[in-house]
Amino acid sequence: MDDASINLWGNNEHVTQYLDRIDTIPHRSEGEAALLEWMPNRPSRVLDLGSGHGRLLSLVIEACAPAEAVALDFSEAMLDRLRDRFSTSFGVSVTAHDLENPLPRELGTFDVIVSSFAIHHLTHTRKRRLYEEVHARLRPGGVFCNLEHVASSTLSLHNLFLARLDVRPEDEDPSNKLLGVHEQLRWLRDIGFIDVDCHWKWRELALLAGTRS
Repeated sequence: MDDASINLWGNNEHVTQYLDRIDTIPHRSEGEAALLEWMPNRPSRVLDLGSGHGRLLSLVIEACAPAEAVALDFSEAMLDRLRDRFSTSFGVSVTAHDLENPLPRELGTFDVIVSSFAIHHLTHTRKRRLYEEVHARLRPGGVFCNLEHVASSTLSLHNLFLARLDVRPEDEDPSNKLLGVHEQLRWLRDIGFIDVDCHWKWRELALLAGTRS
């Protein structure tokens, strides 16, 4: 539900269980590859929202070689992994921040903002506000790519998706606050993004993207 306050991602056990199965999520690498197609060559600054253990940001850095990259997460368990992963990476900084709160002004502006399976843990109200903040933090021509867990159009389709992940409905992560693709794309357009589209989708995994004019 939109007003649900549950978020288990600060729990180390929950994080460990997720990382143990991260490579088994079907078609995830296809979505990541689709996201990388939208990365400009050698952007000045990249921001990764809800970086987790740094999987997506590592792919982005390898693909487009930004001069500077910022990894942002609130989970201490994930922050420890981020610091270890990027400890010898020049130009990569790790920032502790909960996306439930407005993006810090001191982060500055970016050419690219990405996120991978993080924003769906926010309430719908906060999701939209975060999209507004992302738009404000992008430089003209900057791109936003959100590889996201979205809602199915029916409960039956949702349960089929869970079955493909070998997850029983009663074991579904209560942190999830899923929303359909079309409403999120409409939000992005209303906020002022251009060239908004869903560039890739497999069941409840989707790549939503837009550009600041």
